Amino acid sequence: MTNPTASRPAPARAGRREWTALGVLMLPLLLVSMDVSVLYFAIPEISADLAPSGTQQLWIFDIYGFVLAGLLMTMGSLGDRIGRRRLLLAGAVAFGAASLLAAYADSAETLIAARAVLGIGGATLMPSTMALVRTMFTDPAQRAKAIGLWSGVMAAGVALGSVMSGVLVEHFWWGSVFLVN
Repeated sequence: MTNPTASRPAPARAGRREWTALGVLMLPLLLVSMDVSVLYFAIPEISADLAPSGTQQLWIFDIYGFVLAGLLMTMGSLGDRIGRRRLLLAGAVAFGAASLLAAYADSAETLIAARAVLGIGGATLMPSTMALVRTMFTDPAQRAKAIGLWSGVMAAGVALGSVMSGVLVEHFWWGSVFLVN
């Protein structure tokens, strides 16, 4: 009886190209995670400008997270079917367009709709980046480091979103928090 794992070649180690690609993939992930907390300091300005009701204010905050979390599995499955890169690019376009719509929203309803589309775009970006990381890094030790970096960027984005929001609202109008995207 032979050992079936003994005949397998060692997984290829990632090189400069894969690590550079990981750096590029971290940008959309950073933006998606920043949008979770980007409204914390902008909401007083938004309230003064758009005069949302209490319910609308809650939807402005929460719709992004609801849609993002609700569609992660679906978008991951869609990426497996149509291709992760294709879904990543489509999600980036949707995320960018929705960011522009949110930045220049002239009503609470428009901002809520834009944040919902941002959630859809974010839901396409997160699983696509993780799937591409798993594909690029086949060596278990390198994959663990890459996933650790992915997770660190995700956490850093949530923290950075509120800080950046405060700085931008201090110097510009509330819509500028979306133009970072």
